Amino acid sequence: MVLYIFIVFFIISPFFPAIGSAHWFFRTADFVRIQSLVIQAVLLALLIYLKEEFTVFSWVLLGGLVLTMIYQLFKVFPYSSLFPRRRSHAPSDCHVSILAGNVLQTNSCYPDFLNEIKRFDPDLVLAMETNQDWEDCLSEIEDKYPYSIKVPLENFYGMHLYSKKELQNPEVKYQIEDDKPSIFFDFPTGNNNSIFFCCLHPAPPSPTENETSKERDAELMLTGKRIRKLQKPTVVCGDMNDVVWSRTTRLFKKMTGMIDPRVGRGFFSTFHAGYFFLRFPLDHLFHTRDLYVGKMIRSKNFGSDHFAMYYEIHHKKSTDTPKNPKLNGDEKEEINELIEEGKENQENMDTPSTQK
Repeated sequence: MVLYIFIVFFIISPFFPAIGSAHWFFRTADFVRIQSLVIQAVLLALLIYLKEEFTVFSWVLLGGLVLTMIYQLFKVFPYSSLFPRRRSHAPSDCHVSILAGNVLQTNSCYPDFLNEIKRFDPDLVLAMETNQDWEDCLSEIEDKYPYSIKVPLENFYGMHLYSKKELQNPEVKYQIEDDKPSIFFDFPTGNNNSIFFCCLHPAPPSPTENETSKERDAELMLTGKRIRKLQKPTVVCGDMNDVVWSRTTRLFKKMTGMIDPRVGRGFFSTFHAGYFFLRFPLDHLFHTRDLYVGKMIRSKNFGSDHFAMYYEIHHKKSTDTPKNPKLNGDEKEEINELIEEGKENQENMDTPSTQK
């Protein structure tokens, strides 16, 4: 009986995100698809091994389990190393490298993160969850990275960016929540070329953070709208607190036409660094089709609950920024609804309740 209960739950729960609710309980199934696939395989083996005589109900459970596993594989397989990878491009002279990592505000293993910076020697360093203590630590790299954008916060959403080259049009914006910054800038790559960067770290839907994903979804949609207006080489990176196969992230990629360099390379799961089985790909980089990613490496463990990611981003030779993908009416409506819901939810959070 207990086995049946588990099987029924793991047949139903993978479809929770399809309900459309933004509540963290229903969105969690998106995060754990890889883990639930492993559990489903174990349940399937137990059902076959323990069941001596199959009834109609047993066959229904077995069929449901298999179909749900196929559904989940369809979601995650493109991000495995078994999926056919896009063809590689010859390295270009116009490129930029970035090391992006959520350092964990309470993590005091400062030398370990500094060692990762030295090991990769990127053009840009993006550190998230940074406070004043982390700013003091990162001051050691300022001789090599003289240009910076610093937003030290004590709420686990500080953000620091360090650059070897002078940044163009740097901007810090609080797109949805007034204590969750995003950083925008143009990075010069040579030959009069530049790449526009959007560095994001929205809050996740969880019992201890935002109860729903509305604010996170709205920030991603607002960023997507900005990218559509620019029509230039663009990179979006950071701790998105979402998985790439979620409905929201897929809609973001469709509205911007951006590419996920993980496709065909592997999951590159970055959280949780301390628990092998509970690891999800939460730290992302997306880029427009006039760019491509050469090297893509996950960092060593430096004491945070996240691994950092290192990317080398190149311009494609003789490739212009493609026009924006077309969106149908339903998609446009969904994008606007996600933005409005996120703004309304934040306004309700900011407005103190009154008692009559």
